[in-house]
Amino acid sequence: MLPRAHRMTDPGDFRGTIRRGSRAGNRQVVVHCRTDEESTGSLVGFVVPKREIPLATDRNRVKRQLRHLMRARVDALPDGARVVIRVQREARDRTSSELDRSLESALDRAWARWAR
Repeated sequence: MLPRAHRMTDPGDFRGTIRRGSRAGNRQVVVHCRTDEESTGSLVGFVVPKREIPLATDRNRVKRQLRHLMRARVDALPDGARVVIRVQREARDRTSSELDRSLESALDRAWARWAR
C-alpha cells in the first residue's frame, strides 16, 4: 500500500498537476506529472472515473493495484514530484503485471516530456 504521506489529497495539487504537468498515456492509464520545487515530498493521486469503470468494486480493485505498483516507485521519484494517474476503461480487465507494464511506459514517457 502507498504510504499516507505520499497520497495526494488536495484538489489544488490534482488541478495543478493535470493542467501544468506533462502527460503521457496508453489504453490503460494516462499519467500527468510535474515537479514542485517548493516541496520536498512526492505525492501520487489517482482518478478512476465512474464513467470509465461503472462498478465500484472494479474501481476500487484497479485503484488498489495501482497504489501497490506506485509504492515500489515512489522512492525513485524526484523531490517534489507530483503524479496523477487517470485510469481508462481498458484497465478494468488487466492483470497487475499488465498494469505494471502500462504504468511504467506511461511514467517514463511523461517524465521524459517533463524534462524537456
